[in-house]
Amino acid sequence: MKHFISLLLLVLLLSSIACRRTQSEFVTVALSEPFTGFDTLTTEKSDAAADRVRSLLFNSLVRKNSSFDYEGELASEIKTSEDGKAITFVLRDNVKFHDGKPFTSADVKYTFDELFRTKGYKSFAFYDTVDKQFVAHITSIETPDARTVVFNIAKPALKNQLLSNLVAIPIVSQGSAGQLKTQPVGSGPFKFVSFDQSQNTVEMQGFADYWEGAPKVSKLRVKTVTDASALQAELQSGGVDLAPVPSNLPPDSLKQMATLPNLKVEQFDGSNIQYIGLNTTSSPLDKVKVRQAIGYAIDREKIIKELLSGQAKIAYSILPDASWAYSQGTAYNYDPTKAKQLLKEADYKNEPIKFMFASGNAAYSSYAQAIQNMLVEVGLNVQIETLDPNTIRENLAKGQFQMNTGAWIGGNQDPIFLKDLFTSAKIPGEGVSCCNRSRYSNEDVDSVLSEAINQTDRTKGKELYTKAWGLISNDLPLVPLWYPANMVVANKRIGNIKINPSGDWGFIKDITVNN
Repeated sequence: MKHFISLLLLVLLLSSIACRRTQSEFVTVALSEPFTGFDTLTTEKSDAAADRVRSLLFNSLVRKNSSFDYEGELASEIKTSEDGKAITFVLRDNVKFHDGKPFTSADVKYTFDELFRTKGYKSFAFYDTVDKQFVAHITSIETPDARTVVFNIAKPALKNQLLSNLVAIPIVSQGSAGQLKTQPVGSGPFKFVSFDQSQNTVEMQGFADYWEGAPKVSKLRVKTVTDASALQAELQSGGVDLAPVPSNLPPDSLKQMATLPNLKVEQFDGSNIQYIGLNTTSSPLDKVKVRQAIGYAIDREKIIKELLSGQAKIAYSILPDASWAYSQGTAYNYDPTKAKQLLKEADYKNEPIKFMFASGNAAYSSYAQAIQNMLVEVGLNVQIETLDPNTIRENLAKGQFQMNTGAWIGGNQDPIFLKDLFTSAKIPGEGVSCCNRSRYSNEDVDSVLSEAINQTDRTKGKELYTKAWGLISNDLPLVPLWYPANMVVANKRIGNIKINPSGDWGFIKDITVNN
C-alpha cells in the first residue's frame, strides 16, 4: 500500500512538472478589455483592444518613432515628388506573409482597395468634408513595380495626414480580406494559431521568417481578463506572465504587486491623455466661465500623488509635451478661490451636472469621486452617473451627456488630432465628427486649424497650432488631466521590457524569457 501511495505521489509530481513545462512554453499576455476579432481593416467600429492584437499579427506601411514622427515600417524609404502630390513608398525586401507568400506592392493596393470598398471605419480618416460631401485625400494608388507604391494625393498639405492615417492600417495579403475574422494572415512578428471566442483567448507562434528577426518568444497566448481581482490572481499564480498597461488595475494594486516575490512592476513615461470632456451645448456647461471654474477646481497634483501613486504626469495640452507642435496654452493650476469667483461671474445657480464614467473600472472610480468632491467644494452641483462602456460610447456619439472622463490613446500624438477634436465640421448624415464629442464650435479655431493642417512649413505650422490651442484652452471644451504612465506588470521570468510612450504592444516581439 505504501509503495502504491509513493508511486501515485511520484506520478502526480511528474505530471505537475510536465504541466508547468508545457505552460512555460507559452508567454501569456493579459488584455484588460475583450476584443471583437482580428479584422481592424474592414470593420465598421473601432476596437482599441483589437488594435493591440493587430500589432502582433500585422505590419503597416508607416509607424511612429519615439519623437512621434513618421518612419517606414514595411516601407524602407518614403519620397515626395517636387510638386508634393505624389508620395512614393519603396518597400522592404525579403518580407513574407505568414503563409510564405512574398510581400509586394499588389498587397498594399489590395489592402486599400478593400478598406475603401467596405467603408471600414478607418477609411473615413482619408476624407475631408466639403459642402456636406466627402472629398478623398487619395486620388489614386499606383504600383509601377513589385517594390514600389505611389499614393497620389489631392494637395501637398495632405502628406502629414496621409502618413498619420497609414499607421493604423494593417497590410493584408492579396485576396485574404475575407478570412481576417477567422484566419488572419499578416506579416507581423507572430503567426495566428487559434482563437477561442468564448474565452476571448488567441494563441500565436513566433514567426521564424519575420523580416526584423524572429521573436524570442516561440509561443504566445493573449488572454482577456477584465476583472481586476482575477487579473491579480492570474499574475500571482503564473497564469498570466505579462500585463501591459492594465487599465483595470488601480495604482495601489500595482504598488502592492511590486512587493510580491515572483512579480515586477515597471513604469515608463506615457503620451496618452486622460481628460474630462464637457458638453458645451448643455446648460450650465454652455458657459465658458463654468467650464473654466471646473479647470481651476481640480487639484491634479494631489490626485496624481495620493490616488495614482505618482503613476502619471500633469497635462496642459491634448498633445504630449514631446510633440513638435506642443504648447501649454492656458494653464489651469489648482485655484479654488478663482473657481468660485468664476462661478459667481457666470451667475451659476446650482444647476445639476451629471458626471458620467464607465462602471467596473476601479481606477476611474477612485479619481472620479475625488474630482466630484473637489468640484462640490467650490460650489458645483456635480452628480456621478456610472454606465456600462457601450452605453457611454453611444451617449457620447449622440451628445447625450454633460461631463465625462476618458482617455485618448495614440491619436493625440499628432496635432492633426486637434482638428478631429475641436473643429465644427460635420459628417453628412451623421452630425459632428467622430471625436468632437464636446459639440464645441469656434469659427476662429476652425480657420486657424484649417490653415495649420494645410501648412507645409513646420515652423509656421507650430505657430498656428500654438494659436489654436491658445483659443481652445481658453474656451476649455475639454480639460486635460494627466498623461498616465505606461505600467507593466510581469512575471520575473520576462525580460527586456521596453514599452514606448504610445503604450502599444510592439515591444512584445523583443521580450526575453528565462524559464
